[in-house]
Amino acid sequence: MALVVEDGSGLPNAEAYISAADADAYFAARNNSTWAAIPDQATKEAYLRQGCEWMEARYRWQGVRATTVTCGSFWEPTTSTTPQALSWPRKRVIIDGVLLPYTAVPLAIVRANAELALRASTGELAPDETAQVLRETIGPITTEYQPGHRQAPFFAQVEAMLAPYTVGGSGCAVIRA
Repeated sequence: MALVVEDGSGLPNAEAYISAADADAYFAARNNSTWAAIPDQATKEAYLRQGCEWMEARYRWQGVRATTVTCGSFWEPTTSTTPQALSWPRKRVIIDGVLLPYTAVPLAIVRANAELALRASTGELAPDETAQVLRETIGPITTEYQPGHRQAPFFAQVEAMLAPYTVGGSGCAVIRA
């Protein structure tokens, strides 16, 4: 089944923010051979879906979805009988004091989907099932995890890309009444 890529219109069946062909170009421009080694487009599309699903589950975004099922209110002038499948596009997102248009998906979101797909291809998106360390001491630093607590993956590059778009991220505006 062909990957349905969000085009900024709030598709009700979108599965990712970037196509396999665009991910190919993104990684080729960065001389990344790991992505190029994935044997076929269907496999790449599966990883793009996984990366998008991980991003959708992990982040709490600024603003509201661009298309929602509402009665129509001051805040939600655009209504739809079929809500969009993914979190983007969004309304009321302010980055560095600028209100973003709600008819597009920001480039950072698209690129983060590609980066997370790459991590999905290497198995990095799964929680670390072995991170049940009870005590580990290296010099003056001691790490101790409670039994049963899984360690969620953390990707500094992706976190930095997405921080301005998340609630509490560096680009989030504070509005006081």
